Amino acid sequence: MKQHIMLVEDEVEIAELTKEYLEDNGYKVSVCYNGFDAIQQYQELEPDLIVLDVMLPKMDGMEVCKHIRPTFKGPIMMLTSRDDQIDQILGLELGADDYVPKTSDPRLVLARVKALLRRNDHIKPNDSADDGVLDFGSVFIDFGMREVKVFGNTIELSSPEYELLCLLANSAGKVMTREKIFENMRGIQYDGQNRLVDITVSQLRVKLDSPERIKTVRNKGYQFTNKVD
Repeated sequence: MKQHIMLVEDEVEIAELTKEYLEDNGYKVSVCYNGFDAIQQYQELEPDLIVLDVMLPKMDGMEVCKHIRPTFKGPIMMLTSRDDQIDQILGLELGADDYVPKTSDPRLVLARVKALLRRNDHIKPNDSADDGVLDFGSVFIDFGMREVKVFGNTIELSSPEYELLCLLANSAGKVMTREKIFENMRGIQYDGQNRLVDITVSQLRVKLDSPERIKTVRNKGYQFTNKVD
């Protein structure tokens, strides 16, 4: 069965060219030309991934992302014609999984799509974890149920947050570089500019209710600690 992509793009020519390119590479593609249609149709279409233009009329991509993120469990990739890091940070904070300039080579967009769609295959429990469970006292991870509890209460995590937590927790006590984290989460090489890792760490610290749980190791990366003082 072909993986299904929902493309939200108001420029008809770009939408058709993108749709054709993705279909030529083996995907099923549905197109929405505005944010309102995207919000109304994504649950019915049940796509595996959403490619969302930022600059949409009436309702921009940021608002669309904000509306659909709480219930859409697949990845969201945002496209923009603006080269603005503030936009990138805002999009990631709203729950987008990746952020790609519209001017990018179509092959890069395709590579990002492939990486996002296969990323869940990389989220596997550590072989040493009994029955796919890691227990750090205040933080409990059940890989089988894809559930995380903090002080006994289940918390909601976005896909990037969950991926990052699993990655760091499976290597608890070890320092992981930003480059290695990014490449594990995205399946592509870190370009030195993407803020995904830093933003996700910041969000995860808040949800874990313990900033000390994920330590920043200067000039090296991040470390998930087994115990918190």
